[in-house]
Amino acid sequence: MEKIINVDDAIKIGKQLKQKGNTIVLAGGCFDILHIGHIELLKNAKRKGGQLFVLLENDKNVKKLKGKGRPINSQKERAIILSSLGYVDYVVLLPDMTSNKDYDKLVYLLNPDIIAVTKDSPQIVHNLRQTEKINAKVLEVTKIIKDKSTTRLAKLIKQNF
Repeated sequence: MEKIINVDDAIKIGKQLKQKGNTIVLAGGCFDILHIGHIELLKNAKRKGGQLFVLLENDKNVKKLKGKGRPINSQKERAIILSSLGYVDYVVLLPDMTSNKDYDKLVYLLNPDIIAVTKDSPQIVHNLRQTEKINAKVLEVTKIIKDKSTTRLAKLIKQNF
């Protein structure tokens, strides 16, 4: 089974899994330098349902979201790292998503049962709106772990090397 898939394959696989009675859980992000916060999110998301699909931002979006010098790891490299985790069933390579409507359409087509987020996520309002259209739930599966972020790690590396 290939764990790294494109959006079209994710939609097909998701439909097949749901027809078999599986629960679909979505988590998403940049996952540039994997850290304990990412692991907690993915581990706890997996515990909430059957199949965990991780939506992985492309390099252009990571640069737009995180700034100059990012991503540190390419989307392909990040996908390989994520796919090696036992909690992750599928890594979905996101194309260039230019608006919230693009994400809304994707979530609608994937039709998850659960969208797993970090407590106090800035995206929570957007996620809640997405779930209303598909009768899904947003679950806060972990807290933000203070001082643990890829941005902080990147700054530390830059300062010390």
